[in-house]
Amino acid sequence: MSNAYVIGHITVKDADKWSQYREQVPATLEPWGAELLLRANLARVLDGTHAHTDTVVIRFPDLAAANGWHESAAYQALIPLRQSAADIDLLIFQE
Repeated sequence: MSNAYVIGHITVKDADKWSQYREQVPATLEPWGAELLLRANLARVLDGTHAHTDTVVIRFPDLAAANGWHESAAYQALIPLRQSAADIDLLIFQE
Protein backbone atom coordinates (compact mmCIF):
# COMPACT_ATOMS: atom_id res chain seq x y z
CA MET A 1 0.00 0.00 0.00
CA SER A 2 1.15 3.53 -0.72
CA ASN A 3 -0.12 6.67 0.89
CA ALA A 4 -2.32 9.15 -0.94
CA TYR A 5 -2.39 12.85 -0.18
CA VAL A 6 -5.25 15.26 -0.71
CA ILE A 7 -3.91 18.75 -1.20
CA GLY A 8 -6.19 21.73 -1.25
CA HIS A 9 -5.15 25.16 -2.46
CA ILE A 10 -7.61 27.62 -0.95
CA THR A 11 -8.73 31.23 -1.15
CA VAL A 12 -11.24 32.04 1.58
CA LYS A 13 -14.24 34.13 0.51
CA ASP A 14 -16.26 34.03 3.76
CA ALA A 15 -14.30 33.53 6.98
CA ASP A 16 -17.33 32.58 9.10
CA LYS A 17 -18.50 29.92 6.66
CA TRP A 18 -14.93 28.68 6.25
CA SER A 19 -14.66 28.25 10.00
CA GLN A 20 -17.89 26.23 10.02
CA TYR A 21 -16.58 24.02 7.23
CA ARG A 22 -13.20 23.47 8.92
CA GLU A 23 -14.89 22.43 12.16
CA GLN A 24 -16.87 19.71 10.39
CA VAL A 25 -14.22 18.18 8.13
CA PRO A 26 -12.26 16.18 10.78
CA ALA A 27 -15.27 13.97 11.53
CA THR A 28 -15.47 13.05 7.82
CA LEU A 29 -11.77 12.06 7.76
CA GLU A 30 -11.75 9.75 10.77
CA PRO A 31 -13.53 6.75 9.17
CA TRP A 32 -10.98 6.75 6.34
CA GLY A 33 -7.85 6.63 8.52
CA ALA A 34 -6.80 10.08 7.34
CA GLU A 35 -4.43 12.44 9.10
CA LEU A 36 -4.44 16.21 8.68
CA LEU A 37 -0.76 17.05 8.13
CA LEU A 38 -0.83 20.75 7.33
CA ARG A 39 -3.07 23.81 7.37
CA ALA A 40 -1.04 26.86 6.46
CA ASN A 41 -1.04 30.31 4.94
CA LEU A 42 1.16 31.05 1.95
CA ALA A 43 4.32 32.82 3.05
CA ARG A 44 5.87 33.43 -0.36
CA VAL A 45 5.82 32.25 -3.98
CA LEU A 46 9.41 31.40 -4.85
CA ASP A 47 8.93 30.83 -8.58
CA GLY A 48 5.99 30.96 -10.95
CA THR A 49 2.52 31.99 -9.88
CA HIS A 50 0.08 30.70 -7.31
CA ALA A 51 -3.49 31.96 -7.07
CA HIS A 52 -4.38 30.81 -3.55
CA THR A 53 -3.50 31.99 -0.04
CA ASP A 54 -3.90 28.80 2.00
CA THR A 55 -3.02 25.12 1.68
CA VAL A 56 -4.16 21.94 3.40
CA VAL A 57 -2.49 18.52 3.17
CA ILE A 58 -4.28 15.35 4.32
CA ARG A 59 -2.64 11.90 4.28
CA PHE A 60 -4.73 8.80 3.58
CA PRO A 61 -3.54 5.19 3.88
CA ASP A 62 -4.18 4.63 0.16
CA LEU A 63 -5.84 6.02 -2.94
CA ALA A 64 -9.07 4.10 -2.31
CA ALA A 65 -9.46 5.76 1.09
CA ALA A 66 -8.86 9.23 -0.36
CA ASN A 67 -11.42 8.66 -3.09
CA GLY A 68 -13.83 7.06 -0.64
CA TRP A 69 -13.62 10.06 1.68
CA HIS A 70 -14.24 12.53 -1.12
CA GLU A 71 -17.23 10.58 -2.43
CA SER A 72 -18.66 9.80 1.03
CA ALA A 73 -22.09 11.15 1.95
CA ALA A 74 -20.56 12.89 4.97
CA TYR A 75 -18.08 14.88 2.89
CA GLN A 76 -20.41 15.46 -0.05
CA ALA A 77 -22.85 17.10 2.38
CA LEU A 78 -20.16 19.70 3.21
CA ILE A 79 -19.36 20.67 -0.37
CA PRO A 80 -22.07 23.36 -0.70
CA LEU A 81 -20.74 25.03 2.46
CA ARG A 82 -17.17 24.73 1.17
CA GLN A 83 -18.12 26.26 -2.17
CA SER A 84 -19.78 29.25 -0.54
CA ALA A 85 -16.86 29.69 1.87
CA ALA A 86 -13.85 29.42 -0.43
CA ASP A 87 -12.45 28.85 -3.89
CA ILE A 88 -10.52 25.56 -3.79
CA ASP A 89 -8.42 23.44 -6.10
CA LEU A 90 -8.51 19.95 -4.55
CA LEU A 91 -6.00 17.34 -5.79
CA ILE A 92 -4.96 13.79 -4.93
CA PHE A 93 -1.35 12.65 -5.16
CA GLN A 94 -0.14 9.09 -4.64
CA GLU A 95 3.31 7.96 -3.48
